[in-house]
Amino acid sequence: VSGYIAMSHVVSSAFGTIDMAAQQIVLSFFLCFIPMCDSLNLTAHSFVPGIHEYKKDLKLRAEVMKETTKNFMKAGSYFGLAISALVSTLPAVINCFTRDAAVITSVTSTLPYLWIFCLFAGVVCSGEGLLLGTKDLNFLKNSFSVFFFVIPFFMLQIKKAILVEGQRHIKLAAVWRIFAVYQVFRSCLWMFRLRVLSQKDHAKANENA
Repeated sequence: VSGYIAMSHVVSSAFGTIDMAAQQIVLSFFLCFIPMCDSLNLTAHSFVPGIHEYKKDLKLRAEVMKETTKNFMKAGSYFGLAISALVSTLPAVINCFTRDAAVITSVTSTLPYLWIFCLFAGVVCSGEGLLLGTKDLNFLKNSFSVFFFVIPFFMLQIKKAILVEGQRHIKLAAVWRIFAVYQVFRSCLWMFRLRVLSQKDHAKANENA
């Protein structure tokens, strides 16, 4: 949420009307497609606790949890590919939203970063749901506490560069570049954490074997 607020603030206070108009189009696409992945988060959040809380056979639990994680990540990859394919149609339909050439240029400049964000959206939602399902709440709390401050910090650096340093060449793509990097980093972080938890489960199962 802090990232969205910072993005809106930077776009409205540092960019011109062309980029502000383009932002409305890009954000509309973003908000239409990204919620499609939320079902993965909710499904993992409700499905995984039944596996994670099984105590009778720790080795079996570790194997089932590993397979479940792999399946959710596979589903997340399919969702990401589907959404990124939809985003790729933006240049073909942009004329339905605007006929202004400058706005079209601004919108299409964000496309690579919007595409990357959507490509990893399924993996991020699956990973977050799995972590919630395993009740790894401290890790999530610490991660999002850092993100809460880091994302706005980088967003505000764009505003500073434009208004204070006079770098008028910076355009709308810059804010979406930050979001894309954030998404890739978050997906890698979730997958790394899930791998660590899986190794802990197998180690615990071997100790009790």
